[in-house]
Amino acid sequence: MAEADPKLNDTDLAAAEVQAPAPKRHLGRLALMLSVPLLLIVGAVTYWWNLQGKVSTDNAYVHLDKVSVSAEITGKIVEVFTAENRHVAAGDLLFRIDPEPYRLQLAQANAAIASAQASETSLASASAMSGADVAAAEENIAFARTNLSRQEALWKRGFATKATYDAAVHQVAQAEDQLAIARSKSREAQAKLASGSQVPGVYPQLAAARAQRSVVELNLRRTEVRAPVAGTVAQADRLTVGQDAITGLPVVTIVADSSVYIEANFKETDLADMKPGQPAEISFDAYPGLKLRAHVASIGAGTGSEFSVLPAQNASGN
Repeated sequence: MAEADPKLNDTDLAAAEVQAPAPKRHLGRLALMLSVPLLLIVGAVTYWWNLQGKVSTDNAYVHLDKVSVSAEITGKIVEVFTAENRHVAAGDLLFRIDPEPYRLQLAQANAAIASAQASETSLASASAMSGADVAAAEENIAFARTNLSRQEALWKRGFATKATYDAAVHQVAQAEDQLAIARSKSREAQAKLASGSQVPGVYPQLAAARAQRSVVELNLRRTEVRAPVAGTVAQADRLTVGQDAITGLPVVTIVADSSVYIEANFKETDLADMKPGQPAEISFDAYPGLKLRAHVASIGAGTGSEFSVLPAQNASGN
């Protein structure tokens, strides 16, 4: 008895080929379903791990130092050499105050110096003359005393009259009076010359006049107001010709170039491990993708509201 081999037609073979990979597709789908959650978990863990010890905030602002420029003297602005948003270098002339009143004061100070010098010369001459008068009076009294001695000897020997002797005595008395007057005038002249002076040989009125001129010269230099730092001019609305500049009142503000810093506000709970010197990374909304390296310069001693004009009072009670 012969056995016949079964034969498969083309349809059966195609069906077999389609059904054969079914177990592999099932395993692939299962692996995909398991890998996606696993990747999400790994990503979350990695993100959490990278954030350990790091804090961030969106409440941060760029700050630059602002320098208020005010006049050191009072006067009317007559010239302006800058404008809003213009960059200036340190020492650049910003504006000029009317110098004419201070030029007049300088002329008055020079006149006062000339007057003091003339007065000093006059007093010096008076002192010298008084010294000469003292010397002359001393010579006169020496002569009078010598004459008195001679007349006294002649009178005692009978060669001179009593009247002649009395005249010699009177002459000595007059010479002594003149010497006393000359010495008094000399002391008075010397006292006037050096009255109030702390430096020998310096006439006080002349020193005061020279000091006053130095003050006026300083004020004259102050009529030119220059930029104390390099930066950009801001708040220049009062910087106009004809505007009165008042001592100590800001006329313009310069935003300095020298210091740029970020003021960032964090929650109190984020400050526990934050210390000066720690590295930081800065990004800007205006420049997506730009990241700058920085470091923590300092940590404020109080919140911004604490340093406001009217600090918040949130506590309740008595």
